[in-house]
Amino acid sequence: TKTTIVNFAVKEVGLEAQLLGIVVRRERLDLEEQKDNLVRKIAADQRKLVELEDEILRLLNAAEGSLLDDEVLVETLQTSKVTSQEISEQLEISEETEYKIDFGS
Repeated sequence: TKTTIVNFAVKEVGLEAQLLGIVVRRERLDLEEQKDNLVRKIAADQRKLVELEDEILRLLNAAEGSLLDDEVLVETLQTSKVTSQEISEQLEISEETEYKIDFGS
């Protein structure tokens, strides 16, 4: 059997976002589509960060001996650092754009 939990708690912020989405969808469909794409991109970027963290933890857990001698771990850490910085910058820009769309700034 499968059980689904549904949270029926209604918050003012959630209602505002839904109403704004309805209005924007009617008035400016292009903005609503842009916001939808941003939300998907933000979620994908956050998921990528979690995957990077999980990979680092897996490698650290599997490492034997000196961590500095593990070339795969060192390369993964270096790559993860660069990727993480890029994703963080993209997330910041995406969240700012989403805020501008939401509040018409």
